[in-house]
Amino acid sequence: MNGDLTVYPAAINLWLLVVALGLEALLGWPDALHRTIRHPVVWIGALIALLERHLNTPARSDLLRRLGGILALIVLLVAVWYVTSVARHMIHYLLPADGWILEAVLAASLLASRNLWNHVIAVARGLEQDGLDGGRAAVAMIVGRDPDSLDEAGVSRAAIESLAENFSDGVVAPAFWLTIGGLPGIALYKAINTADSMIGHKSDRYRAFGWATARLDDLVNLPASRLSALLLVVAAALLPGTSAGNAFKAVERDAGRHRSPNAGWPEAAMAGALGLRLAGPRRYAEGLVEDHWMGDGRSDANAADIRRALKLYAMAGLLLFGAALAGGIIVLL
Repeated sequence: MNGDLTVYPAAINLWLLVVALGLEALLGWPDALHRTIRHPVVWIGALIALLERHLNTPARSDLLRRLGGILALIVLLVAVWYVTSVARHMIHYLLPADGWILEAVLAASLLASRNLWNHVIAVARGLEQDGLDGGRAAVAMIVGRDPDSLDEAGVSRAAIESLAENFSDGVVAPAFWLTIGGLPGIALYKAINTADSMIGHKSDRYRAFGWATARLDDLVNLPASRLSALLLVVAAALLPGTSAGNAFKAVERDAGRHRSPNAGWPEAAMAGALGLRLAGPRRYAEGLVEDHWMGDGRSDANAADIRRALKLYAMAGLLLFGAALAGGIIVLL
């Protein structure tokens, strides 16, 4: 190959990923942009909320609400695909040689590695500086369970579980779909994932309406959940104080027992690598959720374990970046 990015789509998407990962890790989504134009996920969420208000009428039967949910999902995906495809076309029309760089900047807004780091480190700092109340306040920003029911170990485990799960669906999955489909690919994934977080619940209001979204979200997250576990296992082999062998054993033994078809993979890998037990029974607003434990280590996690988990997360992120960079170089050779 001669290194011409306009000729090789695989090269374009891999270099989109390299630049997007680097930019997002360094800058995140700047507050000034958030105040001025909000965030793309906010726009997606507004469309989902609009569709839900008009199509999820409680008086309708479950069948009609399920059909309404399918229609809402189709409208959402068509709208996101159309907007991002037009934007991508215009970018490359106006900037035929360097448009991929602007495309990468837009794609970076749909990754969440820095934002995830900031939220999870805040839990560790909250516990260290303000005790249990500080930890509960910080963890309430990233998990749906009742923070008042959590002790220090529960707060710490919740933060680590959120880190593991969101490494998969907030970093690796968007990266995977960016590689597959460029800007429209990552935007479509983010639309599905955002819809799942808003309407993919098993509450009375969303059980029927969010059925299609929840099933599709499980499907599109399947490749990344397995890749996330692999990255965490390899990261554990490179990071002192963590165990790749135990991470692999935990994934092999426990991942398939998690109530989620995908979350168990990175959570089991994280638990095994750190010598912890994660998941298990958890209390949410709707009540107690029974689940299997991931890992067979200790359950009395603390702020120091959150920081260990963040180091493992950072190493896994570097591996993802390195793999994208290596792939981008290889396809240009």
